[in-house]
Amino acid sequence: MRVIITGAGELGKHLAQKLAHLGNEVIVIERDPKYAKELSESLDCTIINGEGTRPDILDKAQIEKADVIIACTDHDQDNILIGLIARNRKVPKIVLRIHDDQFLAVAKQLGFNDLINPSQIASSIISDTLRGVDTIELSCLIRGDVQFISVLATPRQINQRLNELTLPSKSAFIGIYRGDEFILSGENPVVREGDEVMIVTTAGHVEKIREFFHEAVKT
Repeated sequence: MRVIITGAGELGKHLAQKLAHLGNEVIVIERDPKYAKELSESLDCTIINGEGTRPDILDKAQIEKADVIIACTDHDQDNILIGLIARNRKVPKIVLRIHDDQFLAVAKQLGFNDLINPSQIASSIISDTLRGVDTIELSCLIRGDVQFISVLATPRQINQRLNELTLPSKSAFIGIYRGDEFILSGENPVVREGDEVMIVTTAGHVEKIREFFHEAVKT
């Protein structure tokens, strides 16, 4: 698998180390020339010194051949821009790290679903630990190509009940996040503006679901 990582902070560096160790072809784009030089001497992957938001730098990384791009710079706006460029270049898998909740909402509205929010992840793990829930054990229950995704409701779904919406085969609604409230699908809630719809599906149907919820997004 060919992976491009933009931003070689702690997350980017550790990802590069792990993915390269697993036999993947990893290309890291780092803007700081001194740090990029240090990385080239310590990591078993290709290091490119430059701005990850620049199309010419992404072309240098041969983005058109990438299977995955992971945007984990320190700037949410840059990560979203990198994601948009990657989507325009038809990269199959795009992962964005987003810190700010406002930009998290923007990324979801733009149709990005593979989002990493460090604060939410950490708080969820700590909360689960305090409640005696083993998050790692729960993650092991997800097998094969099963995926859980969340999508923001668009005008097409608003004011309809969940059971009125049609999903691809091997997919099902789990429920809706409405602010801090979670409504199970069994309650058959009416979809409202701003709702985040949770769905369980298989890898082969993710794009169909995205298309259904984000008709206006051009990929």
